[in-house]
Amino acid sequence: MILLVHLLFGAAIGSAVKNIYLAIILAFLSHYFLDLLPHTEYPIENIKEKQWGKASAEIILIALDFFAGILLIFLFSKNRPIIYVCALFTLLPDGITLLNILFSIKVLEPIQKFHQKIHFLKDKKISKFWRIFSQVAVIIISLILLIKY
Repeated sequence: MILLVHLLFGAAIGSAVKNIYLAIILAFLSHYFLDLLPHTEYPIENIKEKQWGKASAEIILIALDFFAGILLIFLFSKNRPIIYVCALFTLLPDGITLLNILFSIKVLEPIQKFHQKIHFLKDKKISKFWRIFSQVAVIIISLILLIKY
């Protein structure tokens, strides 16, 4: 799932759930829930292979994805700090994966392996339409919740 989807869903949780601690926990866990859904991701093979000379397009795409998510949260939410905290907590599993890719931190390996197993639909034959549809549906639901709460 792209970062924008995770960010918006986490922000929606932060907006709708009144208990701050519960909101943060649910936002973190939502990452794994969303990764269970069929979805598309952009390639980050050069980052995974640490081929930094070829990775600039991937890094720019990740940055644009992140900032687009933050911009949508800014535009559609009431901009309470908890909304941004929850949005960022949804990215922790990807952050842990990135840290492990970059630095091979042994203690993070089980978390990264669990995160990869959650993507079990990645190799299933599900049409691109449904993979994109699931992300668009989550974006729409998230924006509705952000506006409502």
